[in-house]
Amino acid sequence: MIAPAGAGGGWDSFVREQQQAMRLSGVARNAQVVNIPGAGGTIGLGRFSTMHGEASTIMATGSAMTGGIELNDSPVGFDDVTLLARMAEDYDVVIAPVDAPYDDIPGLLEAWKDNPSGFRWTGGSAGSLDHQVIARLAQEAGIDGRDITYIPKSGGGEAIQTLLSDTTDVASTGYNEVSDQIEAGRVKALGLTSPGPLDGVDVEPMVDQGVDVVMGNWRGMLAAPGITDEEKSELIAMLEETRNSEEWKDALQRNSWTDAWMTGEEFEDFLAEDQKNTAELLEELGL
Repeated sequence: MIAPAGAGGGWDSFVREQQQAMRLSGVARNAQVVNIPGAGGTIGLGRFSTMHGEASTIMATGSAMTGGIELNDSPVGFDDVTLLARMAEDYDVVIAPVDAPYDDIPGLLEAWKDNPSGFRWTGGSAGSLDHQVIARLAQEAGIDGRDITYIPKSGGGEAIQTLLSDTTDVASTGYNEVSDQIEAGRVKALGLTSPGPLDGVDVEPMVDQGVDVVMGNWRGMLAAPGITDEEKSELIAMLEETRNSEEWKDALQRNSWTDAWMTGEEFEDFLAEDQKNTAELLEELGL
């Protein structure tokens, strides 16, 4: 099982949670994890694309890889591997210091319109879902994406530090990365990018505030190119068995992930739309 990112990141935890669920549920007791980090997952993707017919290896993928392929002009893309399944999704939250003069997304957008380039945003790497969420909010506010002042950080923890030290004004980051800080009252949550309310999450979705921004950070699995249809079906069945295990359901709950199971043509169509939307947003950002 390849995590195309370093230890401790989102893909790494996604793959290791799968490994644990597979072992404990008996789906695959000898699953091993290998990290191949770099360039939004495209270093791992490039290496994986050369493993023709290797049905014993699978690799994580997701929103960040869609962005990585586009941003890095990667010579290797999803057509060079085998799609298996989308498995989970989580959502971004926009947070601000507790003394910020706005309490929701409409209030934030009104303040931002008054000073587009003066607002200092932070989140993950350039072109990441965090960055794309801000681009969508800019579209909703009628702000040119090239006027966004964006200071990328490596994760939600760093983003919070910049808010608390007044280095930035607003952050877009994964809810599960900052939920503890929100609940502790260290920062203020303004809105979620989910399509509706999430169980156990006391933050109002942006769509329920009249702002049409719904964006999920999806995660799924790929197989190597050149495997047989039978091998592909067996791998999908293995992932589905993992998905249905109590151990995986527990992992979803612990990580504030949402089940997002999708395979076959439906997954192919979803991915094509994701690539189109990502390319448009990155162009909007001038990337």
